[in-house]
Amino acid sequence: MPQKDYPQTPDGRYFVSRGRLWRCTDPSLDDSARRAAVKALMQARRAVQLAGDDADAEAEARAGVDAAKRRLGERGPVWWDDGAPDEGGFHPRNSSYAEWWHALSEAERARGE
Repeated sequence: MPQKDYPQTPDGRYFVSRGRLWRCTDPSLDDSARRAAVKALMQARRAVQLAGDDADAEAEARAGVDAAKRRLGERGPVWWDDGAPDEGGFHPRNSSYAEWWHALSEAERARGE
């Protein structure tokens, strides 16, 4: 679940930020696995910032970010099993969530823009 009060799709698969659907963390992860992956993600993000002009260090750090996000279920294979496609990156109005998005209040949609 997203940390901030972003609009979240009714099925809990995505939240909306900057006008795009972003995949939520896999809710079936146990707390210790989730915490470990979040810790690894934060360390990798710090390493990206600290890499500066070192392209190799930056590439390694970005690979760490990707690995942590995959462990969280935010990238890679989807964590749901009903065959629904990954719609991450789409604006909600251009997805299967368009009806839900349009039903939100203007204030709720503004939180996701």
